[in-house]
Amino acid sequence: MSRQSAYCCAGRFPERFCNVEEVFCNVLPPGVFPDGQLSVLSVELLKSKTGQNRLEHHTDRYQSDDLIVRRGQSFQIWIELSRAFNPKSDHLQLLLKQGSVHRSRDIVVTVPLVNEFQGNCWQAKIIEQNNRKIKLSVISPPTAPIGQYELSVITGASTFSSKPENYIYLLFNPWCEDDPVFMDNKDERNEYVLNDVGIIYHGTENQIGFRTWNFGQFADGILAACLFILRKGQAPASGWGDPITISRVVSAMVNTNDDQGVLTGKWSGDYADGVVPTTWSGSVHILKQYHKSGGVPVKYGQCWVFSGVTTTILRCLGIPTRSVTNFSSAHDTDNSLTTDVYCDENLREIENLSKDSIWNFHVWNECWMARPDLPPGMGGWQAVDATPQETSQGLYCCGPAPVAAIREGLVYLKYDAPFVFAEVNSDRIFWQRQANGTFAPIFCEKSTVGHCISTKAVGSDRREDITHLYKYPEGSKEERIAVETACRYGSKPNTYSCPVENDVTLNIALNEEEPQLGQDAHLSITVKNSSSKKRSIVLYCQVAVMYYTGVRKGTVLKKEISVDVQPREVKALNLTLPYNQYKDQIVDQAALMLTVTGQVSETKQVLATRFNFRLRTPDLIITPVGDAVVGREMTAKITFKNPLQCVLRNAALHIEGLGLLSSEVIKIDVESLAVIALKVKFTPFLSGQRKLVASLDCQQLRQVHGVADILVKPK
Repeated sequence: MSRQSAYCCAGRFPERFCNVEEVFCNVLPPGVFPDGQLSVLSVELLKSKTGQNRLEHHTDRYQSDDLIVRRGQSFQIWIELSRAFNPKSDHLQLLLKQGSVHRSRDIVVTVPLVNEFQGNCWQAKIIEQNNRKIKLSVISPPTAPIGQYELSVITGASTFSSKPENYIYLLFNPWCEDDPVFMDNKDERNEYVLNDVGIIYHGTENQIGFRTWNFGQFADGILAACLFILRKGQAPASGWGDPITISRVVSAMVNTNDDQGVLTGKWSGDYADGVVPTTWSGSVHILKQYHKSGGVPVKYGQCWVFSGVTTTILRCLGIPTRSVTNFSSAHDTDNSLTTDVYCDENLREIENLSKDSIWNFHVWNECWMARPDLPPGMGGWQAVDATPQETSQGLYCCGPAPVAAIREGLVYLKYDAPFVFAEVNSDRIFWQRQANGTFAPIFCEKSTVGHCISTKAVGSDRREDITHLYKYPEGSKEERIAVETACRYGSKPNTYSCPVENDVTLNIALNEEEPQLGQDAHLSITVKNSSSKKRSIVLYCQVAVMYYTGVRKGTVLKKEISVDVQPREVKALNLTLPYNQYKDQIVDQAALMLTVTGQVSETKQVLATRFNFRLRTPDLIITPVGDAVVGREMTAKITFKNPLQCVLRNAALHIEGLGLLSSEVIKIDVESLAVIALKVKFTPFLSGQRKLVASLDCQQLRQVHGVADILVKPK
């Protein structure tokens, strides 16, 4: 007998009549059974976006007509029966089934009818009865697996199964104290769960830029896309209730390095067969394209795109999440928990040995959750990184790593704490090749990595610096203890024997606040002699164009400078990078790196430092024209000035806005140093505060963005 037949017959008929329900349904009107047996005529899920269920569960913003609820909290449904329900003699229960990739792993939940809710389990109770209709309040445990559930209602005589349009969607619940993702601050919940537009930071620590990102977690089709991604990730059914498992699956599935994930990463500068990463302004188009194609990866992404998509998915599923940018972010390739630079006998870098790199910036995510698998105090923000850099337990994913553990150097706590620690608090060690072929540490920079760790502030567009969550103040006793604690677990536990007390120091800065792309860049090298004696130094300066990941494309300037510094003197040296020397080499982020090495003649002290900077690209100026009203066409004016002495051919202007218009692309040519103004017409379809976002991309110029706030009035 099939499972469904067993439920339908419920022991009322001999085994030879196991298909009795099918017989009855063929000869009698639907829902009518002999002898007054109870059957279900219909189920009404009360799924209106403005109804009690969706409002109480904070799911009214999802642009979907489904019943979307959060676990650990009750919701209501109406059931119409073939006759009045008699609680003394009638039997009724709900059956919820969540399908998986492998049918044998389906989650099947029986929901009994009870008089009062007791304990953290699936239960239902009658809260209203109107003749043949009963209203049920249904509650789920705060640890229930999330996802899409098929609903069946079972009586003694029949099973009523809902159609796909009546499926129930269960999400994590940051409003429920017993859910591991509970967040008790209302303003933080509004920001990290309900805000569908955010800001992602980029640039360098001295030149912090930002761009608006449309997370769009409530857009039509996004929840379905997110659940599709989880199914494709093949997480075990038991793991769908665990935010730790879900965050790891999402971290792995957002990239394609070892699976058919959402985004293919590319940093080479050649994006002819896809979309340039700097062009994206939101996650919606990416996720819809991936879902619609059945799982064909979208091209291309870089760290801020991976992070933006991760934020969208996790917020959509109900896990409080934010995008976080770390400036001067180290990539440790050998688990030494130091960033290593190898030089030859003449202090020239050996590039094929220097595998570690320092990214101008790197964007990852933080998720809020309890960590019952770790010692007390490790709950709260967890670092999760979907950008594929190193493997974790055989997969290209990273985290969740407790931010509290990173701060203390407790890198033995899972997951991937050593990698995250090196990103934010590793020392940069310079190694010199010795006569016998080995390398010895000659210089240690203790404050190079992990600056201005940034995220959007709660309730405003202000940048919030959260560096203090990841590390103690630079150079403090607590910070040094954390570094030494962490390095004990690295591949070079005895590194800290290099000389550190020296009397000559170097510092590099930009002469102007932010050099513009298309112009010369002016830098200053400050040499300070703290001793009571004269010092003579030869400095080797090299400027390289690089990708924001710290990978060099090519060298554009080399210069040797000899300098004498008198006792207690501070001397400033000027260095100019002409536009003509870098114009043909610049890549996506217009990033450059100045490396200065040298040696003090009198003391043989080694000097070495690096300075990353970027050339500012122009903004798109967006000006709304007229009032914005739902259903009424309006116009926005977009102005742009070409900063380059060349024509921008076939430039692509991308425009999008949640509740304003779908993604639109306009192809244009822009003459050398010319100013253009375009008008874009669109019809808003959602009221409230909205953002219109635009980006411009062409081969010669990238990382050009603009945003405008638009308050849309109801129709």
